[in-house]
Amino acid sequence: MTDFIRKIVPNAKDDVLAGITVSLAMIPEVVAFAFVAQIDPLVALSGAFIVGLISAIFGGRPGLISGAAGAVAVIFVTMISEGHTRGMLFDQPVENMGFFYLFACVILMGIIQIFAGVFKLGRFVRLIPHSVMMGFVNGLAIVIFWAQVKMFSHKSLEVSSDGVKNYITTFMTGTELYIMIGLVALTMAIIWLLPKLTTKIPASLTAILVTTLLVVFSGLDVTTVGSYIIEGGGTGLKGEFPTPNLELWENLPINLDTLSFILPYAFLAASVGLIESLMTMNLVDELTETRGNGNRECIAQGAGNMVSGLFGGTGGCGMIGQTVININAGGRGRLSGIMMAVTLLTFILFTDKFIEQVPIAALIGVMFMMVIETFAWSSFRILKKIPRSDAFVLITVSVVTVIFDLAIAVFVGVIISALAFAWENAKKIRARRRVKTDGTKVYEIWGPLFFGSIQAFNDKFDVKNDPDHVEIDFIESRISDHSALEAIFILVEKYEAAGKTIRLKHLSEDCKVLMYKASPKFKDVIIVDVEDPRYHLAANPEEFPKPLSEYKF
Repeated sequence: MTDFIRKIVPNAKDDVLAGITVSLAMIPEVVAFAFVAQIDPLVALSGAFIVGLISAIFGGRPGLISGAAGAVAVIFVTMISEGHTRGMLFDQPVENMGFFYLFACVILMGIIQIFAGVFKLGRFVRLIPHSVMMGFVNGLAIVIFWAQVKMFSHKSLEVSSDGVKNYITTFMTGTELYIMIGLVALTMAIIWLLPKLTTKIPASLTAILVTTLLVVFSGLDVTTVGSYIIEGGGTGLKGEFPTPNLELWENLPINLDTLSFILPYAFLAASVGLIESLMTMNLVDELTETRGNGNRECIAQGAGNMVSGLFGGTGGCGMIGQTVININAGGRGRLSGIMMAVTLLTFILFTDKFIEQVPIAALIGVMFMMVIETFAWSSFRILKKIPRSDAFVLITVSVVTVIFDLAIAVFVGVIISALAFAWENAKKIRARRRVKTDGTKVYEIWGPLFFGSIQAFNDKFDVKNDPDHVEIDFIESRISDHSALEAIFILVEKYEAAGKTIRLKHLSEDCKVLMYKASPKFKDVIIVDVEDPRYHLAANPEEFPKPLSEYKF
């Protein structure tokens, strides 16, 4: 505990002010996601508090802000709807059963994320190429921008005769629209100009306060946080301190049928949540030039979601928009995330009437400035300077993020990058041919041998016209996968079927072990010549207990 306090003290003022700013920007976004998932905004806000607090204290990336993110909320929409239907088919029908499935799904989602951290799957985020990161950032900036544009509208709730809820959206016009644009511009101007005058006052928080006071004292009729919640069918921000949801265990049937229903949604939500959290962690690493712990972040996110589900909150993950606001406002330590969560809870419990007066325009202005900061404008400049495959990946990930989903975009980007890498390396396989004085033909293989280079590898050999003795030297090659082993097996069989002798030299130790297991005949085919001064170069340095210089080759 002493170390924890020592780490948060140096930047305490900036962290506290940044946390308050982020909590204000968190409310409308979480409420909007609640409307998307058709759940009570207080359920989403409770989840944002719990996930945000636990991940801030125990997570692997100080400064990262977590909450009830839309990427996760969207996954639960279908499950909640189907859950309501399933509940009415019980012997004793249960209304709103979808919400109990939701809480159970969030708990299972947390368990899956904890296992991901325990098995150290967080390190796989390092496999995400930089072009994917840039595409992800650009696509997400566009998504956040468009989400703010949608705020220039009013929502009205209509309930059909069969009880189906429909939200009707109408965009602002005339004077109302001009006032909204003016307040957004005022907020953005303050955020841009204030740091040029002083850096001691947080620009975003100051902009929100100034715009709110202007609206309150001028009596302008604009959309506020309170009216926005009511338009969406909510009753306000006033809530209670989260407590364990005992009603969940009374109504939820604990059986395989329930597990089979929620497991696919839980797995997808856990995957999307971890991808977004780890990608956000990578972004913070770049912005702060520090290094986070991905596996620890997985466990903290999982613990946060488990507790959130138990206390009747929805699932969450790292939120890039709020995280960037936090970093730009000076938040660097765990205290900023803790302050965000505590302030959010305080708003819900005690200051709901004040927060409900904050104009949506002020929060839109903050988010617009965050979009400008987040978008990788340098990507336009470097598109013609980077490899075409990377440029294609960057653009593709941006488009897929906007049209579909962050997780899908990342998967697509990584797959395209991997295929492009495989294609480029497949072209690097080379074979230098020479003939020894005794007539033996030697093929010296250069480059990686793997599934992508098998065809080019096979084309190097002329089994029919080669002499009776052939030697293949792998000193400058590395056998990378099972496809490569299989190609060697087949090549040896072809030479033997032609009545010719073939020998393999300088295979790595792991490759030789696999080939010996496949067939004992390879003990006669593989040459193990310790007198060859190049022999040990084919093995891994880790296999030597002493420095290589101490060995006599």
